[in-house]
Amino acid sequence: MDQQTGAQTSLASAPPAGPACAPADRRRAGAIDPLTLATVWHSLQRVCREMRHVIERTSQSYLISQLKDISVGIWDGAGNTIAIPVGLAIQFVGAKYSVRYILDEYRGDVNEGDVFLANDPYHGFSCHAPDWGFFRPIFYQGKPVFWTLARAHVEDTGAAYPGAYFSDPYDIHSEGILIPGVRVVEKGIEQRDILRLIWNNVRLADGVRTDSYAMIAATKVAEHRLLDLIGRYGIETVQGCVAVMQERTERAVRACIQKMPDGTYYGESSTDDDGYELDVPVTVRCEVTVKDDRLTLDFSKSDKQRRGFVNCSYPSTYSIGVAGAILFLDSALADYHNEGTMQAIDVIAPEGLVVNAKYPAPMGGAPVNMGHNIMEAVMMAMSEAVPSRAAAGWGRRYGQYIYGTNPRTGGLYVFPGYHAEGGAGAVAGYDGYQGAASIGTLGEISRPNTEDVEIRYPWKVISREFRIDSSGAGKWRGGPGYHWEVENLGGEAGMHTGAGHGETTFSHGALGGKPTPPNICHIVRNGERIRAKTHRLHQLKAGDHVVKDTGGGGGVGKPEERDSQAVWDDVYVNELVSLKAAREVYKVAIDPATRKIDREQTNKLRGTRAG
Repeated sequence: MDQQTGAQTSLASAPPAGPACAPADRRRAGAIDPLTLATVWHSLQRVCREMRHVIERTSQSYLISQLKDISVGIWDGAGNTIAIPVGLAIQFVGAKYSVRYILDEYRGDVNEGDVFLANDPYHGFSCHAPDWGFFRPIFYQGKPVFWTLARAHVEDTGAAYPGAYFSDPYDIHSEGILIPGVRVVEKGIEQRDILRLIWNNVRLADGVRTDSYAMIAATKVAEHRLLDLIGRYGIETVQGCVAVMQERTERAVRACIQKMPDGTYYGESSTDDDGYELDVPVTVRCEVTVKDDRLTLDFSKSDKQRRGFVNCSYPSTYSIGVAGAILFLDSALADYHNEGTMQAIDVIAPEGLVVNAKYPAPMGGAPVNMGHNIMEAVMMAMSEAVPSRAAAGWGRRYGQYIYGTNPRTGGLYVFPGYHAEGGAGAVAGYDGYQGAASIGTLGEISRPNTEDVEIRYPWKVISREFRIDSSGAGKWRGGPGYHWEVENLGGEAGMHTGAGHGETTFSHGALGGKPTPPNICHIVRNGERIRAKTHRLHQLKAGDHVVKDTGGGGGVGKPEERDSQAVWDDVYVNELVSLKAAREVYKVAIDPATRKIDREQTNKLRGTRAG
């Protein structure tokens, strides 16, 4: 039986190991047979996956339909988390704060058929303005019993420049229209005046409108499925199943934490700069305290909030911090995290810091800058607490937004580039996954199709390939970085590099593993290479090439402890390590003439005895 199947048995069919069932749990468990419990629970997960599929199939933007920058979930009538199986952690793990915000703002005035839209990090708790979340209350017999969310990254917010991730805004209002949990559908009737106002304040309005309706439709599908589930089993049984699963998940999570040695563990991570004060790193610091069956993530020593765009709100820090901690729990719990998980984890982030900024600090870079750093700092600390599950940092996000006029259509285009980010960091016992994009997404952001890029945008893809010697070295190495090159077939364009970092700051290795190598980007114009640094606006001309070379994930364990045959495979089979690096970094001598490992020389290099 695999881990996933085992988890279904332990949680959805029988109480997990650990403390005995609480009295309420025993009563519910006695009234609900294991088959019903498992069926209801996995039906909730399936509803979420269907929502995501609806958005993927009906949206039109590149970011949503191709890159799959989408998150969904289900909460109860009070905003407690029920199902969050897929998505970008920073978008949805802490979405309970959004639900509770709407409940507080519309006390007693939430109706069947309502849909609310929120993207304001301060009012509605999106992580940044481009992430639009549509929330639908689901009623049964006149009472709100569930909330469902569809959230995705739209093409434009009406900010100073087309697209997103502008590193030097004046304040949060420079980052586009801010929507504070506004009712856009009331009792099933579209609020046309409100929506017209919103569409009028974004570029690419047709595309944003289509994507918005795709998300609204997904919440409607969820409503149908959840009401069908209630009709099949009854509201008491469905809610009883949810309560049992939350209780069991909490006990299982607490049991995992209790196995960790008590103590306080430290991690930190920096981004290159805040986009305003250039080339001055911004640092997140996290102390993880394990005490009995609780985890506390304390970010109190992080840098103060910045003038630039890298700040986070508390819900964003909570979301990505909790997600980072979850990675070090039993992987068999992956499909079961809910409010029960969150009962065992506390997050401290004092106001006024980069991890909990005060209004009106900008937050456009929260997902790809501080979001990455928060998760990495937590992972670094947790790797100390649980060395058997030690994990290195991933290759850093290295995206850009290119905008201009498409000569094929005469209209504006916005080309979001997430093509060259390096792979996943290694974990104890395993090399890092190749091709995974950005730790903050846990690989949920997909790699784009080259043909789709060339159809949509006036850009030709010249090359996209793994780079040799781009992985963080270790007993288990990181996934490789990329070489990516594109040619501008259109006219003049702007390129903002706010969606990237990792040129001067790097993700960590673990247990003696090496960190991620640096990222670098150039504009090639008439044979001249022009450095295009992160968090800046660059002007492009027709015929320009954009060339990116990125570092991969970090390594775990000392490189000289890597199996020599695995090094040989990386040289000749995987083509990810050079002969020079094999000898100098991994201490494996390979005869280039015979392609054989020189065992005697390797033992000398490694300071070990033959045999």
